[in-house]
Order: sequence, then structure tokens, then C-alpha cells
Amino acid sequence: MRPVHHRTAAIDGLDVFYREAGPPDAPSLVLLHGFPTSSHMFRDLIPALADRYHVIAADYIGFGYSSAPPLGEFPYTFDALTGVTTRLLDALGIGTYAVYLHNYGAPVGLRLAIASPDRITAIISQSGNAYTDGFVPEFWDGLFAYAKAPGPDTEPAARQALTPEATRWQYQHGVPDVSLVSPDAWRHAQAILDSPGNDAIQLQLFRDYKTNLDVYPVAQAYFRRSQVPLLAVWGHNDAIFGPDGAKAFQRDLPDAEIHFLDTGHFALESHLDAIAGYVRGFLGRTLS
Repeated sequence: MRPVHHRTAAIDGLDVFYREAGPPDAPSLVLLHGFPTSSHMFRDLIPALADRYHVIAADYIGFGYSSAPPLGEFPYTFDALTGVTTRLLDALGIGTYAVYLHNYGAPVGLRLAIASPDRITAIISQSGNAYTDGFVPEFWDGLFAYAKAPGPDTEPAARQALTPEATRWQYQHGVPDVSLVSPDAWRHAQAILDSPGNDAIQLQLFRDYKTNLDVYPVAQAYFRRSQVPLLAVWGHNDAIFGPDGAKAFQRDLPDAEIHFLDTGHFALESHLDAIAGYVRGFLGRTLS
């Protein structure tokens, strides 16, 4: 199994932590993490793919081991997270690459693809939406109400998403055997949220999330033009981005490959081998 390197790059005066493995001259695969985690969510997937691919997974600013400057010193928008990611890939000399999207990784990855479509060789989505289909109202209604009208009436529902109970639920809901989900995973994610000042960072990103909906039509037009190869591997029981989010890809990418697993939102915690197998098969067919 290939070793995983843990590195930090200086980008725009900020420290960006990233995990890297695999031969530098192999096809590149960029893994983009979701909320409320970090590149830690890919800790087991990276070595499972690194024999064949050059794998990069970075922590966004405000997440994991990357810098987390206070509000006012960094804008904390999805455009800004994408900008830092772009400059990291440029600094690492990553030209073309396949991209893996999870949750927040989707708005970042879609922006990367729209800005530089010729750099994207393939897309893998694990609960990473590019359509409004599949947004589960019970999870999203409170967050969108806060994004639309931030204030004392709407903020409590947004703050609820930052609690240990909510984080544990994200990892365990929909998983038939929760003993497969290591508590290290959700506790690591919660430690990010509990770090001083991080609640303000996350609330700002919640307020900015509505801008991602404006990106969707542009991304869908990109899909129709490019017919980029796409694999969707989705927890069928995901109560954040439901299965309709995966099925929607086939409206614009009729050849999209879609697989559902009997699990929830953080599917890698319980179905690592299955997902790694789908990814290896998909990229093996696509990039050859």
C-alpha cells in the first residue's frame, strides 16, 4: 500500500494542509471534502487508490489543519474556498485531474470545472449535488431560512447543525450497522466545529450557501457541452442529499454511471471497499 504524505503549502499567506499519495506522474485525482469534516474523511480511500493514481486531498481554509483566520481576514465564501484550491493545484503542478465531490466539495468542484473545463478528466460524486433535486427539507429548511434572513429568529436552527448531536447524526443516520462508523471520524469533525471562532466561520458559509444554487444551471450547461464522464456513488439512505440528487445527473449526462449503497451521508465510513472498487473501475475505463 502506498504511503500517504501529510504536507502544508503556503497559499496567499495561509497554510493549506493536504494529503498526497501515489506516483507523481500518474493521472491525478483531487478529493474535495464536505461539511463538517476535512481531508480526514478520505484517510482510508487515499491509500486504496494511490497505487494507480496521484491523489491529492486538501483541507479548506477554516477546516482541518489548514489556517482558520477570523472573519474579516478571509471572506469565507465558496468562491474564496475555490480560489485557494485553484492556487494550491497550480502550486503543486496539477494540470488535468479527475475530481471527487462530497457535500461542500460539490460547489467547490463545480466552480473549478466551470472555470477550467479542459482540466477536468472525470467527475465522481458521493452525495455532491449539482441539482436542487434531492435536497431533504427536514435538513435544509432551517439552513436556507437562515441564509435568506440571518437573525435571532433563524440562527438557532443553523447553530443546531454545529452541535455534537447533529454531527454524530450525519455520520450514523441511515447506516444499518453503526458499529462500522468509527467515533474517531465524527469526533474529529466536531473538534473542527468546536475550535475557537469556528462557529462564526461556519455560519458565514451557511449564509453563502445559497450562491451555490446559482452555480447549478451553469454546471448543468457544462455537463451538456462537455459530456464529462461522471460516476455517482450515493448512500441510498442519505437524509441530507437524497437519491434524486444522484439520478438528476442523467438528465444532462445520459451515460452517467450511478450506484446506490445501503448507507447514509458519509458512505466511506461503512462502504469504503465498495466505493473504492467503483472508483477504480470507473477511472480505469475512463482515463485509459
